Amino acid sequence: MRTAPPVIALALALTAALGGAALRSVQAQPRMATPVHQERGNLVLEGIPAAEPALAERVERYLHARQATFVDWLPDGAMLITTRFGEVDEVHRIALPLAAREQLTFYDEPVSGVRAAQAPGSEGFAFLKDEGGDENAQVYYYELANHSARALTSGKSVHGSLTWSHDGKRLAFYGNDRDGTNFDVYVADIAAGGAPRLLVGAHGETWYPLDWSVDDHKLLLWKYFSVSESYLYLADAATGEITPLEKSNRKVGIRAARFAPDGRGVYVVSDEDGEFAQLRYVDLVTHDARRLTANIPWDIEAFDASSDGRYLAYVANVDGVSRLTIIDNTQKLTLTPPGILEGHISGVRFDRSGRRLAFSAENAQTPRDVYVYDLQKNALEVWTHSEAGPLDARTFVAAELVRYPTWDRRMISAYVYRPHTPGPHPVLINIHGGPEAQYRPDFDAFTQFLVNELGYAVVAPNVRGSSGYGKTFLSLDNGELREDAVKDIGSLLVWIGLQRELDRDRVALMGASYGGYLTLASLAAYNDRLRGGIDVVGISNFVTYLTNTAPYRRDLRRAEYGDERDVRMRGFLSRISPLTNAASIRKPLLIVQGLNDPRVPRSESEQLVARIRAGGGDVWYLAARDEGHGFKKKANRDFYLQTAALFLERLAKP
Repeated sequence: MRTAPPVIALALALTAALGGAALRSVQAQPRMATPVHQERGNLVLEGIPAAEPALAERVERYLHARQATFVDWLPDGAMLITTRFGEVDEVHRIALPLAAREQLTFYDEPVSGVRAAQAPGSEGFAFLKDEGGDENAQVYYYELANHSARALTSGKSVHGSLTWSHDGKRLAFYGNDRDGTNFDVYVADIAAGGAPRLLVGAHGETWYPLDWSVDDHKLLLWKYFSVSESYLYLADAATGEITPLEKSNRKVGIRAARFAPDGRGVYVVSDEDGEFAQLRYVDLVTHDARRLTANIPWDIEAFDASSDGRYLAYVANVDGVSRLTIIDNTQKLTLTPPGILEGHISGVRFDRSGRRLAFSAENAQTPRDVYVYDLQKNALEVWTHSEAGPLDARTFVAAELVRYPTWDRRMISAYVYRPHTPGPHPVLINIHGGPEAQYRPDFDAFTQFLVNELGYAVVAPNVRGSSGYGKTFLSLDNGELREDAVKDIGSLLVWIGLQRELDRDRVALMGASYGGYLTLASLAAYNDRLRGGIDVVGISNFVTYLTNTAPYRRDLRRAEYGDERDVRMRGFLSRISPLTNAASIRKPLLIVQGLNDPRVPRSESEQLVARIRAGGGDVWYLAARDEGHGFKKKANRDFYLQTAALFLERLAKP
């Protein structure tokens, strides 16, 4: 990141001088004397006041918005998508552009990880489904011929990374069935049935299958330690014998990999050659590597190659906006689809012919839909048309990219959504999770509600530790640098105070998971400069979090946050935890928790609610018995967002 220019010296000086002290004193909101406990189906409410019907109705108009996501092609040229017509996302089949969506799955829980067998004559797809958000996803195989699904796995274990062989007969995936901790690689024979076969057993490691070789004799495996350290291996599909793809043992952040259609090489996206994740071709015979995107100073986030190898498509993440490029290796040409939506592109995949490329695209003002670029016609086709609800989409505001200076003279990017009306506006700082994630200006109906109906300006920063800005920036919050990310929020408060159209006396925070931690930590550090906050499945104490998170996640998270088993690190993690500093949080809180969350267990929210209330603080607590790491069922999510709207409406009052 570039250092700050002289014109922002005033902001830097203010940041350095203020630190965690107050900019402005804001009168605390009235506290509830006794939290009222209510139960509504699977929802548990404590201290939440009665809903305001008129406000709930205004929110509901925005929550009717629907989106569609491309997941895979079928061998006959039709495609599979996921979309929601009821409570959760389900799998649908579409045969032609804008044709009727044929719903295939009908469950109370959302499906994910959908992958179709691609061999000619294959008539099925695999998918994942958990129960109540517990993330113990089981693998299912769906037969299109008779519209039936059968489970390939059983029990309480975690599974994922579904990978079909080219002949459509075998499905590889990971699972922790053996010990509940290590991610092993399994292979299921679809036609033969029976239990999946253990191919590669992990020993304190995490393995993911990524792709089958052209002849289906080998599997490409990904051994993952952290976002900045992982390795690629080749496994014999019959014996499970593994060999490293490259001889180098350097720590490299690998993002994606798959075999090249020529059968000789592997495409790899990694940060081995610099700050950003670049696309390389690795020759398996000579072990030579060739960079294919060396001229792009941004991360490559997705790619695919046509089955004959003629076309290679990749997506670059340029400051949060996707750039799709297609290379014609035969004609030595670079192709750009005409009329492509400026926003976030995901799920790029060629069909069996290699002449059609499907993907999903969305931006802040446009719901996600499915598109196909026909390379022979040089035409972009719209395959789905999702509804924005009973609203005029022309009123939706765009996301504006800004940068603000930090306390250590870096520049942080943020997206700002500004109301059409004149200010000064109340402000909601929306903090993404991860922390190895990035805020992208995707379509979010609730953000549009806050801006258009409640008059909030929404600011979504990518503080240090976010992906998308190079591996150095990604590591700036690791271990004992954790509080530096909190200081980035303090610098944002300074920037807000310098904007005439933003009201520095009415600023609230909202974040989920790690974003929930930053919300809580910022409330403790800058309490007098904030009105309140919404914490969704957030970490309240790093020590208890690392102790109680699911066993298969502990070592992965220790690589990011630090090892709580080390006495010195344990003391540091305890000191910076919001639970330790709960007495400093004196503004209203809305805490939201899925009771089946394996990542951030319910105890993280419950212990903080108890601590805040013991100190006389005001906490609204909303929990769901049938949710995990976030609310995915429409009825639950609608109630949560209606509650959040009521909470934020009260905080916005002068």
